[in-house]
Amino acid sequence: MAQQHLEPTDPTAEVVTGDALAAYLRAQATEFLRALRLHRENGGANGGATARDRSSAGENGAEESVDAARALRRSARRISGSLHTFRPLLDPDWSEEMRPELAWLSGTLGLEHAYEARLERLLLALHRLSGAAGFPGQTISVDVATSVSAADAAAGSRAAGATSVPPRTAPSSAGAPASPTQERGNLTVGAAKAGALLERQLTLARTRAHSTALQALGSSRFHAVADKVAVLASEVPLTPAAPTTDLRPLAAAAEERLTDAIAGLPLVTAGHPYNAEALVHGLSPDPSPHPQDGPWHQVRLLLRLHRYAQEVLYAGNCPVDVRLLAAGQALNRHRDASEAAAAAAQAARTPRIAPATAYALGVLHADQRHEVEAARFAFQQAWQQQILGAS
Repeated sequence: MAQQHLEPTDPTAEVVTGDALAAYLRAQATEFLRALRLHRENGGANGGATARDRSSAGENGAEESVDAARALRRSARRISGSLHTFRPLLDPDWSEEMRPELAWLSGTLGLEHAYEARLERLLLALHRLSGAAGFPGQTISVDVATSVSAADAAAGSRAAGATSVPPRTAPSSAGAPASPTQERGNLTVGAAKAGALLERQLTLARTRAHSTALQALGSSRFHAVADKVAVLASEVPLTPAAPTTDLRPLAAAAEERLTDAIAGLPLVTAGHPYNAEALVHGLSPDPSPHPQDGPWHQVRLLLRLHRYAQEVLYAGNCPVDVRLLAAGQALNRHRDASEAAAAAAQAARTPRIAPATAYALGVLHADQRHEVEAARFAFQQAWQQQILGAS
């Protein structure tokens, strides 16, 4: 695929120098400090409670705490991304020390929300696949998990002496293929138990992520990062030549890295809504990450870096490109679906689960891998429109 640029990286006729980078970094540092203050004022500890607990404690405070944590991550990502793209204009020792710390903070704060969103995505998919009645956005509560736990344990005991059924294999008798009615019955029976299992596992992971985030926010490591960001809000360690150096070549290099990475993607394959080769890989019992997902995740990160570079050039007022936004949203859905599929596969490896539960998890896993392919198709469509719009 021929390399083509998204948009001209020259937003004005004038040179954009390191002073614009300093102003952008100061603004993001200020946003970071404001979000940190709001997070502390609204009691970030409430973020680890369940939805029911947050309701009784006060939704407004909990939502403000979540919004503040999201703003913290957003500012940390933008500072870190700008340090990466424009690193020749910054003090190298300071920049190389700051970037990994910001990445650590953003990743740590994002885990809790990621587990919560993953659980909601998987439970909604189970509702859809099993035909269970439920309102959009409804999730299986802890009460449901408790009500099915005894039955699940009993079924698991009966299957304890048998070999676990592979997640993608429907139980059948005498080797005969299961009919569509039998498959629907197996899925309906296993869906509630699979949902309860996923809720237990992902809620536990979310609770641990919340504890880790609280420990991180109270650690000396975080306070050191916050102190450096506070200094950054007033003083940016630019190199002596930075104030007169044009930023546009560095922004263009970030764009070129993105287009090169996209050129390496199988966009021809992604141009079809069904990728049988990817589905075969997705159904493999190998627990390692899906071999096709890595390059797409890398493109998502490079697209984010490109967006941040454009924000610097446009002094934080970068006009919204709907086509580029659609491409980014498709890559976000790709990431979410691939991680949800991995969570379903991990749950299906739980020892001694009932065959119907394993079957439901297998169907759920395949469904999320199809969502991955749909997201790739959507990205391909958005990217082709982007190229046509830029030509």
